[in-house]
Amino acid sequence: MSSQDVTQRFIFEHADVRGELVSLNDSYQEVLARHAYPEPVKALLGEMLAAAVLLSTAIKFDGLLIMQARSSGPLSLLMVECSSQQEVRAIARYSDDLSGHSLRELLPDGRLAITIDPTKGQRYQGVVALEGETLADSLAGYFDSSEQLPSRFRLLADGRVARGFMLQALPVDRQRDPAERDETWRRLSMLADTLTVEELMALDNSTILRRLYHEEEVRMFDERAVQFRCSCSPERSGNALVSLGREDAFALLAEQKGEIAVDCQFCNTCYRFDETALTELFDKAQEHARSLH
Repeated sequence: MSSQDVTQRFIFEHADVRGELVSLNDSYQEVLARHAYPEPVKALLGEMLAAAVLLSTAIKFDGLLIMQARSSGPLSLLMVECSSQQEVRAIARYSDDLSGHSLRELLPDGRLAITIDPTKGQRYQGVVALEGETLADSLAGYFDSSEQLPSRFRLLADGRVARGFMLQALPVDRQRDPAERDETWRRLSMLADTLTVEELMALDNSTILRRLYHEEEVRMFDERAVQFRCSCSPERSGNALVSLGREDAFALLAEQKGEIAVDCQFCNTCYRFDETALTELFDKAQEHARSLH
């Protein structure tokens, strides 16, 4: 299988159903290289990365899709961001005495929030309890209850490669008879459930779809690239300091013995500001404020 980081859409020519297959290698490795995560965290983070990419292709938007799972358990936070250009970054927070492997062990009483943060327009968020044995089960539950959009997911990650498969019902178009639509969805879903771990991890997309749906007419679209990209920058870190206010920022500078270090939680890049840099930040902010009046 290609090691490219790609996502690929497919549709059924005679049914109101679409699907997506995603493969993450380098972008997944980039995320893991930033932090020394335990194996169960690596796996779940990979699954969520694949899920975020799948969802980013299912929703028409320009901006950011943010998936967050929080719990009071040993894994307190999983967070993945995926832009509408399929640029991803991710982070996990966990306790030192982390134990267990399953979703229920790591994220008991967990809640999953999916936020769409568009470049223009209103932010939208849906929240659902993390129920089911896997993240894929929880996502299917989210779409069935919150979005009334029947969906099926398969998500796999092993610390090296992350793979995702999604099947989703579309609004009425090709099939207008409700009974026929239901029967088609049931059949395509059952066939999707036969996809094995080995097949999803080892085979390319066209082979997977041929094996699952050899009796269906399936159209595959061009692959789209996925890449790791962190949106942190010296400007963003500087803006965070400006938002503290001049007095508090310089008090912090004195406390930190002449240099403030601002770390990006996602990629571990450290931005440093000394007295000269801090003075320049506030002078620029002041000039900008004046120009607006």
